[in-house]
This record gives sequence, C-alpha cells and structure tokens, in this order.
Amino acid sequence: MKAITYTEFGGPEVLRLDEVEEPHAGPGQVRLKVVAAGVNPVDHKIRNGWMPHMSPALPAVPGLEAAGVVDEVGEGVTGVSVGDEVLGWTTTGAYAEYALATDFAAKPATLDWDVAAALPVAVETSVRVLDALEVKEGDTLLLHGAAGVVGAVAVQLAVARGATVLGTASPANHDYLRSLDATPLAYGEGLATRVRAAAPQGVDAVLDAAGADDLPMSIDLRGGTDRIITIADPRAAELGIPFSGGGSGPFGSRLASYARLVADGQLTVRVARSFSLADAARAQEVSAGGHAAGKLVLRP
Repeated sequence: MKAITYTEFGGPEVLRLDEVEEPHAGPGQVRLKVVAAGVNPVDHKIRNGWMPHMSPALPAVPGLEAAGVVDEVGEGVTGVSVGDEVLGWTTTGAYAEYALATDFAAKPATLDWDVAAALPVAVETSVRVLDALEVKEGDTLLLHGAAGVVGAVAVQLAVARGATVLGTASPANHDYLRSLDATPLAYGEGLATRVRAAAPQGVDAVLDAAGADDLPMSIDLRGGTDRIITIADPRAAELGIPFSGGGSGPFGSRLASYARLVADGQLTVRVARSFSLADAARAQEVSAGGHAAGKLVLRP
C-alpha cells in the first residue's frame, strides 16, 4: 500500500511517499480503508523530534486520526462490520491507504468525509480540557487561539454548557467567533486591558490553545494558577500550569454523539483544504505556519 513514511526526525523533507506492507487487524482492532486523514500541529512536532514522549519507532507513518471504511474486523471486536463507515484514532499512522484502529465511532451517513477526519482530535481535546477546567453554566472562559480548529470546537462546547467565552484571535477571525457566540478579542499588546474591559467581574477559567506566551498574563488575570490549562505552551511546567497533551482513555463512545451533532448542524468544524497523500509534506508546512483557516486533511 502507499503511505507517507519517515526514517529520521527532521523537517518536511524527511517525509516520503512509499510502498509499505499492509497492516492487518489483530484482536481488538479494525482495519480502515482510509478516505481522509487529519493533519494536526502535533504531527510536525513529532516529526521534528520535539515530542519525545510521543516519538514513534522509526520508520514511522505519521497521523493520529482518520475516517474510512472498515474492511477487516479483528477477533473480539463487536458492534461493527466490514463496510461500516467510521472515524477515530489510528494506531498505525493515518497518512496511508490502510490503517488500524481500536478507538472509533460510527460516521453518520450525511457527515462529509473531510469533516469526519477533522473531528476526533479536536473534539476529544476540547471535551477533555473543558472537563478538567470544570467549565459550567455562568462561568466566563478566556480562550486563547479561539479561531483554531480545537479552539473553535471548545468555544462551541463551552457556550453549550452555558459559559460566556472571550476568544482571542486575529481581527480577520472576529466575525467567525461572533458567529459561534463568542466575544472576540484581538491578541497582542494590551490584551489584558481588553479582557478586563470585556469581563470586569474577572475570568473563571483559561484555556490556552495558542501557545503564544499568554500564560503569565492569564495567571495575573486569574490571580493564581488554578483553572488554567494549556495545550500549546511548553513553558507550562515552569509556571505551574498543567499541560494537557493527550487523552486518558477510549473516547469512541462519546465521539459518536459529537459526530451526530456535526451531522445535524449543531456543531461546526471548518475544513480549510484537502491535499493528496503525495502532498503530505506541504500539508504539514501549512499546518506548522499556523494560519490555515480550518482543518487540513489528506486524501489517500
């Protein structure tokens, strides 16, 4: 099968389109014929060797999430059959024609394939962090990087919980955040003043999805380090802030309900662009640039 592989850590030039042996479903696994694979910022960080705790054995196939059609069902797997359409997390790398999965959900028939591939990481991350922050009705949440894929999903889920969301983003994304019922704030110099003007009563929680060195200001706004979490700032430990960098267990059963919300138009995820598998290096470059207006996906 065709897959993107790399045999050493480094820049996008280490990625190559290769012929590799097909994986086959073992106990507890299904095999997917991948229709679309999500590209995440963590992908290029892993490729560069910047995430030692997530570094795979080499050679490796990148990619964490995909949507596809089940074509093999391993021993002990129930509730799914060959031909079913699913989305979830891959265990063998998503940048490939076939991938194995153990944590997945049924894809609603009306859900677009690219959107389906964009959901697993963004939804799980948002739910995990909002749960950890205990965001609830009446809270004011400050969300740095609110117009990104994870940020925008977190905005919508926090609003659905009854929270008021102040979202930082470039002015070009302010109308988008308003459409999600968030109050947009321009990042950069004077942000703390803008936050205080928008929330004179203070903020109850902070989610940093930007990693733009906003944690010291956030601590000052909160008057301490409680109820602040980052998913993007590597300085978190130095400042006494939790870094939430991965799921703690299977999420597929919960993912199914969020996929249904998206299919029904009650939750939105922007897809900016799809690339062919051969253009994976370019897709990662665009992702690393941080200015894609939505999710990037690969189409094997």
